[in-house]
Amino acid sequence: MHRCPHKSAAIGCSGTEGSGLIPIFSCSWRMTEGGTHPAGVKLYPFSGSFWFCASIVIWIYCASFVKSHSSEIQENFVHDHTQCNHRHPRPDEVQHVHLEEHHVLRKRSIDQNLRIKLYYDDSVYKLTTKQFNLINDTVLPEAVNYWSKALRVRKTEKRIRLSRKCEQNQVFFKSGDPHPYCKNDCEHTMCGEVEVPEKHLDVCRVCNAFGQNCLIKGSKEPGRGIEDADFVFYISAMQTERCQKGMTVAYAAHCQQESALDRPIAGHANLCPGSISTKRQELDILLSTVKHEMLHALGFSVSLFAFYRDSAGDPLTPRGDNGKPKLNEELQTRQWSDQVIRKETRKWKVRDGYASKEVQVVVTPKVREEVRKHYGCASLSGAELEDQGEEGTALTHWEKRLFENEAMTGTHTQNPIYSRITMALMEDTGWYLPNYDMADDFKWGRKLGCDFALRSCLEWMETRQKKGQSIHPFCNKVKRDPLETECTDDRSSVALCNLVQHDNLLPAKFQNFKSIPHVYESEVGFYGGSVALADYCPYIQEFTWRSNNVVVRGSHCMYEENNPNHDRNFALENYGPKSKCFDHNDKMWEEMNCEQVRQWQHWGSGCYKYHCEKGRLHIEVMNYSFTCFYPSQQIQVSLLAHSWLHTGSLVCPPCEEVCGDEFSKKDEKCRPGVVPPKMYQYHYDSMTCGAPKGPTRVENLYLVTSILVLAIMLQNL
Repeated sequence: MHRCPHKSAAIGCSGTEGSGLIPIFSCSWRMTEGGTHPAGVKLYPFSGSFWFCASIVIWIYCASFVKSHSSEIQENFVHDHTQCNHRHPRPDEVQHVHLEEHHVLRKRSIDQNLRIKLYYDDSVYKLTTKQFNLINDTVLPEAVNYWSKALRVRKTEKRIRLSRKCEQNQVFFKSGDPHPYCKNDCEHTMCGEVEVPEKHLDVCRVCNAFGQNCLIKGSKEPGRGIEDADFVFYISAMQTERCQKGMTVAYAAHCQQESALDRPIAGHANLCPGSISTKRQELDILLSTVKHEMLHALGFSVSLFAFYRDSAGDPLTPRGDNGKPKLNEELQTRQWSDQVIRKETRKWKVRDGYASKEVQVVVTPKVREEVRKHYGCASLSGAELEDQGEEGTALTHWEKRLFENEAMTGTHTQNPIYSRITMALMEDTGWYLPNYDMADDFKWGRKLGCDFALRSCLEWMETRQKKGQSIHPFCNKVKRDPLETECTDDRSSVALCNLVQHDNLLPAKFQNFKSIPHVYESEVGFYGGSVALADYCPYIQEFTWRSNNVVVRGSHCMYEENNPNHDRNFALENYGPKSKCFDHNDKMWEEMNCEQVRQWQHWGSGCYKYHCEKGRLHIEVMNYSFTCFYPSQQIQVSLLAHSWLHTGSLVCPPCEEVCGDEFSKKDEKCRPGVVPPKMYQYHYDSMTCGAPKGPTRVENLYLVTSILVLAIMLQNL
């Protein structure tokens, strides 16, 4: 709750919502005795019992104002997450293309960087100019370039000519002829929302209803095809029905596979125009989403698991007489073997005891190797897949609880990265050889052991608390007024624990707490993390400030666009490419002048520039450098900016956490922690205020009138 700096000092209180953001509360004040405010503001005496009485009335009104706005405060901090609803193609929607003989292709080395060719549907050119330029000049080229560098394939020597779609998907295969023949006739060939152009298609081969009188119908010459390519992507930008679901930005899938080794060679991606933001701070999310959808088409899909092969090119799933894996009628996809994905049962601790939890685990060799190494658990059989969400989320993504910000989870929440585990899955398809140097540094759950990887988050948190250890990466702070922020583990963002109260009682298997600070026991079952795919396990997450549901700024430190306006920048933050998140202590930052003291209604962490020099971490606030001499050192800050004195503190993290990598590149290292030298002084501003003039009779009359009005308002509350 808002408080004024001295019990008998407040004579006025105001609240502003700053463009619909968190209300800022301020107190104007006079001291009844001369003295110095703890922040270094020199004060001069001013007395009067009248002012004391007035302060009490207005202080009560201020308190009621804060209380009435507390729910509004909560609503303006939003944890964003965009869920992927990948719709895998049904088996009858995928054509197989004969490019080369099996024995020729499997002997070829996997040494060709993946060549992806793009083909735009007309709808792409109907985007706004800003959207088109962003997609055409930045997003698609960067996404294609990333996967081209990250994945190598067996080179496609011939031009890609795609197979035509058959009427009612009825196909014949002639003995000794690798090409498919349509029953009666061919029809328009679609890849997602895009009609494949004639120049990309092979000839139309047909037979009669009895599989006889087979011939080429129409032009005897095939289209010229796509040369110097290993995969062709058809791009559209239509506001389809699927775009209306949730916050869908894009979706993609493959549509054709080559017949020798089953590798996808063509796919589509649709970009939803209504969700394409051109804001700089949302570019990374958009780019990551497009890369994510591309990977679904390239191999990470429930519709492709059954086609995975070993390193020798042999199928991991047995094939039927038609050369394809058997059909799973329920999932409408080809059924994989337990050499690819295996069902396992876990003993799962929840609020009321234990339950059984069935999970699907990718058990291919490289994935198993990487996941054991990452979590530090030698007994892991593989990597767990998502078990929640609608069709298109479950089974086609990594489990959110275990892989949080890995880009191939089912929902984007923050700082998406592509890990070695995802690269390993692409290697285990049998089609690709990844460049593991392109993998990002994946920190979530790293070296936290088998308990983290195999147990519920409730059991993990309980075990850690009993040992007096941190429960990170999970958390147990409910979002409430005032909000106390933290830093993400990689210090890339200011963040909040996403533990919230849900409207309905959570299912028993997702009740992850027996008790929560400041929550009645009878209500605990309603509380869980805001991300359902993470099994409602709460964790530290970046967020956005919104006004009327429009993003004003985010909490990621690297974007200059996230800098607060100077009149609301109480903690003197500085967002930009060279900034990281640093913690404050347990007291709010204040700003004051000779008339007012104002406090920001959230605190706990902020973004600041920094540099690493002479074995020390140096945090920059305004134009001043504050050197960290030892971990957890609390540095008091008092600086003048825009006629206000800003006071607060910064808590130093371990030097190695922020500067370790930078120093190692220069063959340097962090110096041992020491107490700051006695002669060392940080810059410290103070403020001197002159004696105030007494109020005029008009001002007294105005104030008396105001108090009477406020008293009447309070009686009516």
